[in-house]
Amino acid sequence: MSIPENVQRRAEELRGQIRHHDELYYVKAAPEISDFEYDRLLAELIDLEARYPELVTPDSPTQRVGGAPLAELQPVRHAVPMLSLENTYSREELTTWYERVCRQLGEEPDGLVAELKIDGVSISLLYEDGRLVRGATRGNGLVGDDVTANVRTIRRVPMVLENAPPLLEVRGEVYMPRSVFSELNRRRRAEGEPEFANPRNATAGSIRLLDSREAARRKLSAWCYQIVRAEGLKLRRHSEALELLAGLGFPVNPEWTVCRDLSDVDGFIDHWEEGRHRLDFDIDGVVIKVDELELQRRLGTTARVVRWGVAFKYPPEGKKTRVTNIVIQVGRSGVLTPVAELEPVRIAGSTVSRATLHNFEELARLDVRVGDTVWVTKGGEVIPKVIAVDPAGRPEDAEPFPVPQRCPACGTAVVKDPAEVAIRCPNRSCPDVIAGQLRHFVSRGGMDIEGLGERSLNQLLEAGLVTDPASLWELDEAALAELDGWGALSAANLRRSLDQAKSRPLHRLLFALGIRHVGEKAARILAGRFGSLDALARATAEELEAIDGIGPVIARSVKSWFSDPEHTALVERLAAHGINTVEPETSGEARPLAGLTFVLTGTLSRPRDEIRQRLEELGANVAASVSRKTSYVVAGENPGSKLDKAGRLGVAVLSEQQLDELIKAKGGEGL
Repeated sequence: MSIPENVQRRAEELRGQIRHHDELYYVKAAPEISDFEYDRLLAELIDLEARYPELVTPDSPTQRVGGAPLAELQPVRHAVPMLSLENTYSREELTTWYERVCRQLGEEPDGLVAELKIDGVSISLLYEDGRLVRGATRGNGLVGDDVTANVRTIRRVPMVLENAPPLLEVRGEVYMPRSVFSELNRRRRAEGEPEFANPRNATAGSIRLLDSREAARRKLSAWCYQIVRAEGLKLRRHSEALELLAGLGFPVNPEWTVCRDLSDVDGFIDHWEEGRHRLDFDIDGVVIKVDELELQRRLGTTARVVRWGVAFKYPPEGKKTRVTNIVIQVGRSGVLTPVAELEPVRIAGSTVSRATLHNFEELARLDVRVGDTVWVTKGGEVIPKVIAVDPAGRPEDAEPFPVPQRCPACGTAVVKDPAEVAIRCPNRSCPDVIAGQLRHFVSRGGMDIEGLGERSLNQLLEAGLVTDPASLWELDEAALAELDGWGALSAANLRRSLDQAKSRPLHRLLFALGIRHVGEKAARILAGRFGSLDALARATAEELEAIDGIGPVIARSVKSWFSDPEHTALVERLAAHGINTVEPETSGEARPLAGLTFVLTGTLSRPRDEIRQRLEELGANVAASVSRKTSYVVAGENPGSKLDKAGRLGVAVLSEQQLDELIKAKGGEGL
């Protein structure tokens, strides 16, 4: 079918307008139109491309959502090797580097450029005739992976350039904003998935995903910092190249400066050692480069690093302590997680004696060994984690911790998850897996069954009284009363709690069942869309994937779960015990905060998850970061950078009391 000329012209107009507004919003943070107006432009382009599929081009703004999964990533040989930077950890080492540069040149360089060292993943972007044709990872410096499909989902990266050289290769760093990382890990916790150790690890895993649609959900970002090839273009200085990149529409971090000498560099390092905490992305130091490109060429490179640049690394944050042991925990989804047992140390108001090592790739990267002296901090000021090893504190006989080949709880051979870094126990009857599933099922976010804390639940498991969620309603009250520390009253109280839990709404049951990737938000969406467990079980993968907020990963997981005979039998037993399997209908008055978006910051009177859940029950959306779409920021004690951003964007800030008053004013019952 031929495409009418006016349709082709309109599609090009729309693409140009959308790219223009993408640059203003994502790169320059200076939008000219509202989100509603932007969405109308994008919707019109999507409609045109749906009616005329021949209109679709690889660089169309509509392709930012990702495409069909790849079978594997293809290797890419770099025309210019992607070399590393030498690391320095003290002002003395930095001075030694500078003196070596001066000796090699026979003079002091005419200016240095100091930039923030983004803690992300290096990327190479190749443009031909102003269009992005390839994105590649560093790999071993000579050969990387082609990740073009995932790079296209990064909205900061321009897909089309105006007035660009015929061939342009740009280097940069892909990263995950801290706010996005926090939300990603919150979602993974809710879905029973292993958390990422840090934003850099999350970025490294996301940029190499085979499914670019999932990569798009990860909301990666990027900063560009170097031009390595530019056909027909002559540049004299690195600072000139940074200005050119910004002018072409690339995201260039504005916090760079030209320094006369090392004394200016020292001031920049000092400023950002404290200032880095205000950023929404991680930096682990400062990069210093000789500004004049001809001097860079004269200094050259080694086989591994450039001689004209160096990285000054900030020391790790946190406190030092010693690793007394490394143990393995098995979670409800079968994931094996290494955990460091520590000599107790006081951090952020509490005594820490255990810290997560996240996964075995992170354990190998840090190279934590029993007996090591390590730095420990609290992720999000909550979860203790090991962030670095002090090499000077390592005993001579310390051995690398081996990756387990069998589950420590049941002895089953473990399997490597092909889509993640996780190692899993595949045995559904593994006692630790069953215990984890039951803890999740009875938790506050799940069926909220009082009287079943971890100790009580372990007692029931050890006594063989429970084996799965349905068996909770099959408990023999007399046998329960005979357990050590129970008695008739405790047994009766548990029976009462179990009876009360039968009436929980469907979305609570869905979340409690622990279906992979189905967190609280997805459970609410599915329950609201289908209304009953039977209707959800009958849904096709296509019907599930078409629901806004679900997507292919969750759709496949839900379909797979309900196709399993063991799960079908469990659902039938739960229904036979009178467990509610429908979602109650809610009127508009029951959701007074519908259409509003909230962001929580600081220490609140109750756990954030509890307040978030209450806001979602009232119809609100709770986001991880502040944007122009945010309706209100709810601030507790010691609020962080989110409060500052709210001030800059003019977003209203509420206390908990004011939030309670707002809910009541809109017809709700309050917090």
